[in-house]
Amino acid sequence: MQKNNFALVTGAASGIGRAYTLELAQSHAGVIVVDRNAKALQALVEEVAATGAQVVARRVDLTEEQAAGRLFAWTEQKELEVGTLVCNAGALLFGGFATHTPEQIERLLALHCGVTTQLCRLFGAAMRARKERGHILVMSSATAYMPYPSIVLYAATKSYLKCFAEALHDEWAADGVVVTVVCPGAVDTPFYRLDERMRRRLLFWRVMHGPQQIAHRALRALWRGKKRILPGFFTKLCVALCRICPSALIRWVVRRKRVRRLLE
Repeated sequence: MQKNNFALVTGAASGIGRAYTLELAQSHAGVIVVDRNAKALQALVEEVAATGAQVVARRVDLTEEQAAGRLFAWTEQKELEVGTLVCNAGALLFGGFATHTPEQIERLLALHCGVTTQLCRLFGAAMRARKERGHILVMSSATAYMPYPSIVLYAATKSYLKCFAEALHDEWAADGVVVTVVCPGAVDTPFYRLDERMRRRLLFWRVMHGPQQIAHRALRALWRGKKRILPGFFTKLCVALCRICPSALIRWVVRRKRVRRLLE
């Protein structure tokens, strides 16, 4: 792992992105944190700076047109050499597909598919041109392994990210650029509107993981050159079951009241 470069994290100001940032700050010359929430971004900058690590912030709404290109151009202008790219920014739309507005659909497609693809292309090409070892981490989800009612758009775009990152891992392996895709199950982030009691139960049963756990395991897999990681036994079990379960059974499970309460 090179120490004479920066790590760039998208969606860095909260959740798993914040956990990635804090861990990467310990092993890089600096961290570039990217998020659209200015207040949360400033709080993160202060937290990282307090550790003595160098941190550079960039407020960007990655769903805007040409956002990836503008972000890359800004790092070039500032002469910030990015050796590790963490494509973490994401969104989750709960509920039936028909309830989503066209604007919500366009933003999610742009954020998950378009922006991640362009960031990998731009920063990955720069890593290859330097002929130094580079690292790219792509956040997918365990939902990528199955069509998932109630979050159909999220699952479909995460499936794209999984396939994209796995193929890119093989394509760029000979060039010294490691691409790892992370497919976690439920993570204790603001995505889930759970009461405190339910949240503690899910964490205790390890149905849900803390963001620090996911970030640590994902980065460890990245440094080891892994193609993919499914963090946690429960996640691995769910993915295995989803592969063999008929779709009718999955639909029956999703219709259960307690399951729907988690998904809506």
